[in-house]
Amino acid sequence: MLKAAIVMGSDSDLGVLSAAAKVLEQFKVPFEIKILSAHRTTREALAFVSSAENRGFGVIIAAAGGAAHLPGVLAAATPLPVIGVPVDATPMNGLDALLSIVQMPAGIPVATVAVNGARNAGLLAVQILSVKEKALRNRFKSYRENMKKEVLIKNARLGKIGYKKYLESMK
Repeated sequence: MLKAAIVMGSDSDLGVLSAAAKVLEQFKVPFEIKILSAHRTTREALAFVSSAENRGFGVIIAAAGGAAHLPGVLAAATPLPVIGVPVDATPMNGLDALLSIVQMPAGIPVATVAVNGARNAGLLAVQILSVKEKALRNRFKSYRENMKKEVLIKNARLGKIGYKKYLESMK
């Protein structure tokens, strides 16, 4: 199975990115986590990403706050899909990072999830890798089916006990 990479420019992003790691663990996707900065360790970041495909990686999750260059820098140096996770790291609450990642120039795409949306980044990585891995695709389909069942159970309970009791039970 192809591996996923989780790359962050600072260890302060690890709290956010742990949600992606948990998803990859849940789906039994092998992965590596790296701290590599687009600005402070440029050569090392480029060396990692330029060799990632040959080392068995199939997708890269990259997080950054502020100017958020890391996802774009990595995407420019690899043919692998890159998923950008904007991190709430500045007084702009991650809006600066979101805009930096989502506004990539034509020809260098970075899939972008919500600010601090590492869980969805992990799920998107699973979907990407599942294109070639039937067992992974089946696990993902089961995950989606379980989500559907959970919502339908909650809906039935809401209908049965009413919204006031339902709200009370959520406390």
